[in-house]
Amino acid sequence: MLRVGVTGGIGSGKTTVCEVLAVLGAPVFHADDEARQVQDDDPEVRRRMVDAFGEKFFENGALNRKALAERVFGDPDALRRLNEIVHPAVRERFKRFCVQHAREPYVVMEAAILVETGGHKALDHLVVVTAPEDERVRRVMGRDGADAAHVRARIRHQATDAQRKAVADTLIVNDGRTLVIPQVLSLHERLMGRT
Repeated sequence: MLRVGVTGGIGSGKTTVCEVLAVLGAPVFHADDEARQVQDDDPEVRRRMVDAFGEKFFENGALNRKALAERVFGDPDALRRLNEIVHPAVRERFKRFCVQHAREPYVVMEAAILVETGGHKALDHLVVVTAPEDERVRRVMGRDGADAAHVRARIRHQATDAQRKAVADTLIVNDGRTLVIPQVLSLHERLMGRT
């Protein structure tokens, strides 16, 4: 079984690519969703987050994600500490996911910051989804209701397309002009060993 990572900057279209792969039968592990879940459900992760950042980010037992995001995205050391707490727990869940789907030709991990964390090195194939920055900003503004400055600030905290492309096995262009589905079908066929 191949372990395939799908990554790209915010608004690039990673989720769209993964939705097509799922329709084609690939099991998809959404690392960002799992990260949110471990922050809510894993007592060890929660304890370590409280030790690192304090109780103030938990209200009535629930994590205040917005407050924590504001805290860590302005402080690279705090973001690194948060990643060091959450990412190992997510990796463990992915290992279990792989065991559950061991009979499949390949499984997919969708993750926003695979390259930034070095997580791509533990995978067999890395797919990078690219789109022009202006297009990504427009998409995220429409999806999240965020302003352009906020979206561009988030982009600056991620790897660049050049950094992602340097380690990619496959590039998928999602620029609003190039058809995505044929690119994903070609990727699927390669991963299934058909071409």
